[in-house]
Amino acid sequence: MAHCYWHDALAAHAEGDVIALERDEAHHAAVVSRMRRGERVLVSDGRGTLAEGVVERAERDGVDVVLHRLERVAAPSPRIGLSQALAKGDRAELAVQAATELGVDAIVPWQARRSVVQWKGERGERSLERWRKVVREAGKQAIRPLLPEVLPVVDAEGLAALADDWLLVVLDPTAEGSIAEVPLERDLLLVVGPEGGIEPGELERLDAAGAVRARLGDHVLRTSTAGLAASSALSVRLGRW
Repeated sequence: MAHCYWHDALAAHAEGDVIALERDEAHHAAVVSRMRRGERVLVSDGRGTLAEGVVERAERDGVDVVLHRLERVAAPSPRIGLSQALAKGDRAELAVQAATELGVDAIVPWQARRSVVQWKGERGERSLERWRKVVREAGKQAIRPLLPEVLPVVDAEGLAALADDWLLVVLDPTAEGSIAEVPLERDLLLVVGPEGGIEPGELERLDAAGAVRARLGDHVLRTSTAGLAASSALSVRLGRW
């Protein structure tokens, strides 16, 4: 399978054009992947454009690619989003990485009341940018024409406000209904709580916003795996897989 690289202005180009991979992408192609003239590559802008091309020049200062075929990929409908509660260590980042590879369409960091980690001030800005970098790297691995947008961090109130655009699906091991029964008529935002679970007051606020609760079988999953299992189940139900 061909390697994939990012080019933010890809959509402005046509077949036969020569584009230049620069900076990190050029280094990745020429130094890390050791691409050479004549090799086939894929290029994506992360916003729905995917191209096949052939390397014309591969140097440390830049890699030139001749575009042979461009494809415009529409966003799926309904979408699957993931609202991942902030978690200690690298658990949340691992969930974001895997969710991107599995195909989620949006990611919302959630500052739940029981989250040990706190995104405030400069630390919060750095952490948000880190999640976005994780998404770009995972999207390259998965060869995704469309990257999931990583929205700013929200609390329970901000999460409830998203119910205007999404059906909030709260993953709750005590729920009566299962993920197999969630209606599929709207965009779906999976809500994953922190290690200590979602506080009753937060659950009540999400319920009031129209959220539905869904369980994942008979087992209690970690915060880093619950969203992955749910998005996989929904991908099967929606015919994505």
